[in-house]
Formats: sequence, structure tokens, C-alpha cells
Amino acid sequence: MAQGRGRIWEGTGRQMHWFILTYLVLLASPCTGFLPNFWSRVLTLSWDSKTHQYITEQAILNVTMETLKEIQKHQENHAEEQTRLGRGFWRAVGEVVKSNAAMDFLSSTRADPVYHFDSERVNSSVVMLRQFWAQTLLSVRAKEYQSARHSLGQLFHSLQDFYSHSNWVEMGQHLIYRHLLQPEEPAIPVAKDKTPTCMECFSVTCRDNLLPGLRSTQQDSQLLTTGYFGTSPLKPQGKCSHGGILDSSRYMGAKGGINKDSTSPIFSPHHYLHVRAATLASEATLSVLRDLRDTVGHKTFLRLFSVEQVPALVFVMDTTGSMFEEITAARLQAHSIIQSRAHNPGHPGTFILVPFHDPEVGPVFETDDSDQFMMHMENLIALGGGDEPEMCLSAILLALTHSPPLSDIFVFTDASPKDAHLFDAVKALALEKQSKITFLLTEDPSYYKESRSRRKRRRRRKREPLPSDRFSLYSSLSSLSGGLTIFTTNSDIHKVSTIVEDITAVNKVTLLHVDSDPELMSSHFFRVDSSVKNITLHITGILTECVLTDPSDQSQSLLREKGPLAELQHFEGLYRITLLSPIEPGQWELQAKSEGHLTFSVIGDSSVDFLYYFAAVTNETHPGLARVEGSPVAGVPTFLVLAVTGLAPDEEVSFSHVMLTGAEGENIQQVKLNSSSSPSSYSVEELVGWVESVPRVPFKIRLVGQDSRGDKVERVSTEIIQPTRVQIQVLSLRHLVPGHSTKVDFEVMNHGLARLFTLSGDDNHGYFHKKGHHRFHVAAQESFRGQVELHTPATAQAGTTVALTLTVRAHDSPDSNYAVAYLTVVPPVRFGHFSTVLLNSTYSVNLLIRLQPV
Repeated sequence: MAQGRGRIWEGTGRQMHWFILTYLVLLASPCTGFLPNFWSRVLTLSWDSKTHQYITEQAILNVTMETLKEIQKHQENHAEEQTRLGRGFWRAVGEVVKSNAAMDFLSSTRADPVYHFDSERVNSSVVMLRQFWAQTLLSVRAKEYQSARHSLGQLFHSLQDFYSHSNWVEMGQHLIYRHLLQPEEPAIPVAKDKTPTCMECFSVTCRDNLLPGLRSTQQDSQLLTTGYFGTSPLKPQGKCSHGGILDSSRYMGAKGGINKDSTSPIFSPHHYLHVRAATLASEATLSVLRDLRDTVGHKTFLRLFSVEQVPALVFVMDTTGSMFEEITAARLQAHSIIQSRAHNPGHPGTFILVPFHDPEVGPVFETDDSDQFMMHMENLIALGGGDEPEMCLSAILLALTHSPPLSDIFVFTDASPKDAHLFDAVKALALEKQSKITFLLTEDPSYYKESRSRRKRRRRRKREPLPSDRFSLYSSLSSLSGGLTIFTTNSDIHKVSTIVEDITAVNKVTLLHVDSDPELMSSHFFRVDSSVKNITLHITGILTECVLTDPSDQSQSLLREKGPLAELQHFEGLYRITLLSPIEPGQWELQAKSEGHLTFSVIGDSSVDFLYYFAAVTNETHPGLARVEGSPVAGVPTFLVLAVTGLAPDEEVSFSHVMLTGAEGENIQQVKLNSSSSPSSYSVEELVGWVESVPRVPFKIRLVGQDSRGDKVERVSTEIIQPTRVQIQVLSLRHLVPGHSTKVDFEVMNHGLARLFTLSGDDNHGYFHKKGHHRFHVAAQESFRGQVELHTPATAQAGTTVALTLTVRAHDSPDSNYAVAYLTVVPPVRFGHFSTVLLNSTYSVNLLIRLQPV
């Protein structure tokens, strides 16, 4: 594995000084629950504590490997299997971990005892757990896998907290408490409100501070209790506290505490039982995953976690009368891809087609069956229409919501968008899902059409140009998401569309992705390492000169000569360059001259890739790193967390830093990396870096490392990160109920001067109420809280996931940011004359406990 494993924060003196200050600040803040993630161990100085992240990752990995072995019916090399799990798997695991950790970070959940099995709210917490289980099954069966991963993460957090916060371990229990999710299993009564549970404890370590009845190993005399935390709710006299230096209730009688969150006596009075609690929490998490697998089936379970999934094939297709050649080209590419995959069968991929014209969009055709997809493509015909513009962005929004994260979406059209108001929603969803959008346009931006005056007076033969920027939204979306915009012709669309097969091959990684404006001669560099095979360069635009130079300084003028380095194919709007074997490892250079804007993309085959997110230390109720949603804040410090995927256990690669680069590849800032020393996985390396100041200009991330031979290894993110001075966060995630309205709370944080903002919102089902922009003023360095409302029709199907996107924009600057929330439609639960729903709140859970269904 990587040589950096085992290091934690070998940073500069300034970084260590910052860390110490942060730690001292955290000592004055409250803390509950198993520690959220790997950085929590650093903040609490309890290096060997088992965190929510560790427990969750290990359980998913173990059950996934079990499932693969059962399906394959034979034993394979364990390490090789994990290497093949792929980037999509670790992204899916990351979504579960993120949802788990968010329970400690979101204002709507972090202090609610029901979510954390605190304050003896055991019965309410059990109802909540079963709600999460039901919602997970509902989402999986509806193939809404992102929503299922979200509810699964919530379930895991509460379930794991039970073993840390209750007296289950102290009662000598060696098995998990099955009644939590299985009502038919025996239940242990909870101590009544006036029943004392703890004795006074005056030391850091509290041994035997539970009253004898709460430590009993005799089943008929056992009582459950959980510690109270803080002052809400107020702890009754004689009850147990959560305990630890961050719990103010530890001073109230009975003094002390019982939590087993960490191995640190400062934070956990029952720290000596941490390992036993973590072991039971792990077993309970494994049990849930196995039950889920056995309930939904092995193949569906693997699809939930994107295991060994080949890339989705996603077409957004203009079906107006002028699109015959484009539809034929897409059909041929689909057939070619399906045929190539048939020779190397694995788990089935996803095939999605979204047709559109004006005013119709959809319906979405989605299948796992390649034969069904080809049959549907064969029946697709171009009819009618042909006038500008079309409902293209609506179709892309549907494609994004139906496709898995990390997808490539290919849009075939010759018309500009009629629904430009959806640009912000499409942009937000593409960036949140890290999906790339590539446009294949069969009209040049300078396209002319006959004016109305010509149709009225044909003798005059007057021609009126369409706006030269009519495709600018497409170019912006492809650039921001890391895709391409290709202007081609009907005669070349068949050849240009081969890019679909290039990009959607398995294990594609990016070595270079830059834009270049016209100049005398631009130079761009990319690095090839020994793990990369089958390297292809795509260049969009019009080249006048192009020279490729290999690491040994041998050059080839690609437009003028054939040579030993590469083979060039030129189609209208696209240059496809294939490096010839043997490909020499090292730094390659591409020099180009053009008549206009160029985009360069270099891709190859390799299992080694990376995921990343920005994060900030939270000091609200739980110490840890909370993910920064949307774009990071310009000019402020932040953490950058990366997960390097696809490394084999015997592969010695050390990643030292990332380089933040501009749109044209120029270096902006170097960020040193250190291993998190997380023992949680084998084919993923978790790294963390400290960004002293987020750049104020858009940038990308280039990961830099070195293999055992001393050769450099580089990987590049394709999407553009746009720093901003405003943030928006969704504070509450409620369910949607057919026939009801739901309010969603949000908060806007202004990191600049006092100014006016507008909020816009959209969703993929049209439930968002009051379309348009909502204005509000936010003072300097202050925040604004508000609500948006969604109306769910009575006909909405249970299990449907609604992707809500909120975008905030400043009036006096380009500052903007976005938030994406996934809300699931659940059926109402009826109690007598009441019609209510399982909402995420203590009140509704307690209400459900008190009422009996009819």
C-alpha cells in the first residue's frame, strides 16, 4: 500500500499551531455519539477509537465481499476483488458515510436525543430506526439508490449510537439487541422517568457507577437506560449522564457519565468498554446489511453500492425532424458499446434514454437490459418540429436524476435551449453527482436561417443570423462539469460519436482536461505512469498546428505527418489522437495553435483514481470534519479530503500533494497531503490536506504522487470548482407525502459585505411551490434562514425521490452557490381519525408511539 500510511499531519509549524488552537476551542464545545469520522480521532487525541466512518466502511466492505463470493461461487484473490470494486463503489460508500456523519452535524439532528439514543428516549429511537429501515427498502425497490444510501446512513448512525450510549454492554450482553429492528424479538424494558439509574462518580473514569439493577446480567431483572446530554432535555435527579469533558450535565446528580464513544477517558467515562461497544455496533451494522441483501437480493444489493458497475450509457436525444443522422449515430454507438461489453460480461450497466423536442420531454426510458435498450433505440424516430429552440435542459435534468453519480451524459441536438431558467438546477445537480455533460451539436454557432421576411417575400432572399451565443449555456455546462462541446455536421456525426465509446469504457481516468484560448502557441503537459494503458486525446475546435512530444524529447507534428508517437483522426469539430504502443512513461507535451477556443482532454485505462471533498472542522455538538456542501468559500482556510481508489495492496504509491490549477492548467497553489492513517479499507487510501486559503479564481485538482520506481503518478479532476463568498445549506430533510405540502428549511451564509441575494429553486418532478426568485438582504458575515415549500400531488408514487436544487445569487457580484437535497415520497400512516406521516422530529415519533393504528 501507500508509503504514507501511518502518518498523521506531519505539517508545518503553522499547521500544527492551527491544530492546537482548534483543539482548545473544541474543549469548550459539546460532543456526543461514536466519533463521526477519521479526523475526530485527531481532535480527541484518541487514535485507536473506532468511528462511525470506520464501522460503516468496514461493514459495507465485508458484506460486499461476502456477496461477491456467493455470486461467483468460487474463491478469488481478496485483494484483487477489492481493487476491482471501482470508484463508483467508494463513491457510494462515501454517500452512506456522509449521511451517517451528517446526523452529528446538521442543526436539525445533532442535538435531538431521538437520533442518538440519548436521554432515555429509547422507544422513540426504536420507532425512528424502523422508519429508516422501511424507507431504505422503499427506495431500493424503487431503484432510488441515492435516497436508499442516505436513509441507510441515518439508520447506521442511530443503531451504532445505541451500543455506545446505553448500558447494553454493562449488562454483560455479548450479542446485539435484535428487538431494535425486529419487533418480534424480546424487548428489555426502559427505566421509568423517576427510576434512578446512576451513582455519583468523581473521577475521569467511572467504573461501576450504574446502579446494580442497571448492571444486572439476569434477563428478568434488566432495565435499559441511556445517558442524558446537556440541558435539553433536563436530566432528572439520579439519572446517568452521557459524560465526558464536553457534557455539561455531568455536574448534575448523579455526576459522571456512561458513554463509550472513544478510548479517551477525557471524553468517555466508560472508555474501557469502547472496544466492546464498537464490536457490537459493527456486528449490528453487518446484520442490517445482510438482512438488506437477503431481502432485496444479491444483485440488487451490489447495484445499491455500484459494485463493479460498468459506466452507464446515458443519451439525451433531440427527436425533431432534422435529427435523423444524429439518432442513427447514437443507435450505432449504443450497438457497438453493447457488443464490446458482451465479450467481457460483468455486472449489467444502466441504459438511459431521454427524448425531447418542444414542448414534450421524455418519457425517460431506463433499463438494465441491453436488448431492450437497443429495441427502444430502433423504434426511436425523428418527427416534426425543427424550429428553434427546444426543451433540452429539462431533458438533461431528467437524465441527471435518473443516472448514477459519476456518469457521462451525451446530448445530441441542433437547437438551443428554450428552458434556460433550468441552467442553475442542471449545473448544481451535475456538480453534486460529479457527472460530465458532453454536447454533440450538428449546427455551427454561426448557423443562418431564413427570416420571416423571406418566407413572406421570397423574392428578396434575405438571411437572418441566429444569436452567436445561442449555445453558450451548453458550452458553460460542459466546461463546468468536465465534458466537451463538439460542433460538427450531419455528415461527420457518425464518426464524432465514437467519442461515446471512448469515454464510457471501464476504468477511464483523466490525465489532462484544460481549455485554451487563441494565442500564438499554447503548451500543455500530461504525465503517463506505468499503470495507464490505451491513452486517447480528444481536442475540440479548429487546430492550425499540433505537435506532440514524448518524455525522451521525440516530437511529431500531428497535422503534417505520420509518426511513431500517435495516430490522428480528424472529424468536423473533433480531433481524436491515439498514442501508439509502446507508450513511454513520463511527461508528455502537447503544443497547439488554433483559430479559436480549444478544449483538450487526455484519458486512459487505469484502476487508480480519486474522489475528493472540502471540509471544515465542526465545533457544535460533535468534533469532526463536516463536508462543505456546494462550492467552497474563497479566501478562507479549509480541509481537502481525498480518497485514492483502485490501489492494490502490494502497490507502493505515495501521494505527496495536490496542485490546484486554473482552467488552462496553470499552477495556482500546492497543498501537501498526509495519510489519515485510517485502517478502514485496503484498496482506498484516505488523504487530508490543509488549504490555507481557497483560491479566489476557478480551479481544478491535480493529484501528484510517486510509485515504487520513482516515477510520478498524476490524476486530474475534470469539473471546475468555483469559489464563492456565499453558502447555502439545507437544514432539514423531511419526507414528502402524497396530497400534502412539505416545508424545507435552509440557511444562507454571507461571507462578504452586506448585500441583496436571490434564491431560486427547482426539482425534477415539478413539486416546488412559487417558482421564480425570492429576494432577501443579508448583513456582512451574517446568515439568513428561510423555508421553501413543496406540494406533493396525491398521485405521487411512494418511493419516488425528488431532487430539490436551491441556488443563491448575489446581486452585486458573480457570487453564487447551490445545495441539492433528495426527498423521498412515503405513504401516509393512519391512526384513527389522524393522518400523519413519519417525520424526522421527536414530536412525531412520540406521537406515533402513543397512538395505536386501526
